[in-house]
Amino acid sequence: MGQINVEINNQRYNLACRDGEEERLRELAGYVSDKSKSLVQSLGNVGENRLLLMSALLIVDELFETRETMQALEGGDAGAVQEAVAKKLDGLFDDAASKLEGIAQQLESA
Repeated sequence: MGQINVEINNQRYNLACRDGEEERLRELAGYVSDKSKSLVQSLGNVGENRLLLMSALLIVDELFETRETMQALEGGDAGAVQEAVAKKLDGLFDDAASKLEGIAQQLESA
């Protein structure tokens, strides 16, 4: 049985996995860590349990959006696909705008 160490929000975790799945688990933990970092940047320190819960909810939201898009694609529902793509693009633009605002604030205070 494989074991890896990962770090999420400055907390180290020992995780067990099947042999050969170590790299995949590192990749998944890295994704969770990135979500957590993003939340800490936008919300500040909200506590470890709440941070992990919020990270999980964001990731599940992404999963559900992807599932809905796939169902629309499989069903040939062009309108639903367009709506899903537009929603995703809006989210990307919102993320980019937030990052740019953060950079602008850092530049102003420097």
